[in-house]
Amino acid sequence: MEADSLTSTKKYAADISSIREAQLRINLYAHKTPVLSSETLNSFCGRKLYFKCECFQKGGAFKFRGACNAILSLDDSQAAKGVVTHSSGNHAAALSLAAKIRGIPAYVVVPKNAPKCKVENVRRYGGQIIWSEAAIESREETATKVLQETGAVMIHPYNDGRIISGQGTISLELLEQVLEIDTIIVPVSGGGLISGVAIAAKSLKPSIRILAAEPKGADDAAQSKAAGEIVKLPETKTIADGLRAFLGEFTWPVVRDLVDDIIVVEDSEIVEAMRHCYEILKVAVEPSGAIGLAAVLSDSFRNNPAWKDSEHIGIIVSGGNLDLGILWDSLCKAEL
Repeated sequence: MEADSLTSTKKYAADISSIREAQLRINLYAHKTPVLSSETLNSFCGRKLYFKCECFQKGGAFKFRGACNAILSLDDSQAAKGVVTHSSGNHAAALSLAAKIRGIPAYVVVPKNAPKCKVENVRRYGGQIIWSEAAIESREETATKVLQETGAVMIHPYNDGRIISGQGTISLELLEQVLEIDTIIVPVSGGGLISGVAIAAKSLKPSIRILAAEPKGADDAAQSKAAGEIVKLPETKTIADGLRAFLGEFTWPVVRDLVDDIIVVEDSEIVEAMRHCYEILKVAVEPSGAIGLAAVLSDSFRNNPAWKDSEHIGIIVSGGNLDLGILWDSLCKAEL
């Protein structure tokens, strides 16, 4: 691997130093997740695929890394009053678990349309749930009200340097586990995951390609990239409930500068990728976690000459928390 060269200065909300510090901070608590591969899936796209399985992380998703780093970064006086956030599920559960580990309260604003399994995770880990409407504006307003009432510390799901640094530890692991990776495909929503992954990966290996995967029904990142500024959609519609947020002021500069391209896929392609993960990889993944495989199998990726040299591809399987009833309904619809 090449030296820590790119993004060595504090150009963004996180850098390779803060990511390495996060790795040391969370090392006792976060799992080093496995990398799986499948010759069958390799044959589908003519490339070697390496699945970084964050579905096996504590809380069932990558979010625990950032949440754990953020909570362990607080001093005792900050932590005493607890933490507050808003989330559709995985960050909410991750923050609740990290708060439980530190022994402090977690106040979690959850939209009414959040998947039942993710809400149950929040309860299981001791988070105090406050309901909001589905719109991001309602989530943010409710979180602000809770913040004022409790004096707790706000831990944003993605627009926070501590969160970005925690998520970046995925790249530190992956590039140690598979030295030959030349491309990483990452789900994109609010951008905390892809920001951390991109900063760390391009610091360690400047030639690496970072590609985002995004659902057509929530393609604000692709539109933002094309427009050169943050674009927010009036509404989102996708099976990938974890990919409905919009880029933030700290994540947008990283996506703008370090993400090489964004691959947009249909929900039907995501459902098919989930099927492959179940039937071939033998891994339970949520729609957001399957979108990387959907992207690499898409015609827009396979037929793009820009990526013909992407031969060893890391795919971030971001999480495995899903309602099986929704999955079953989606698979049945796909067969009609």
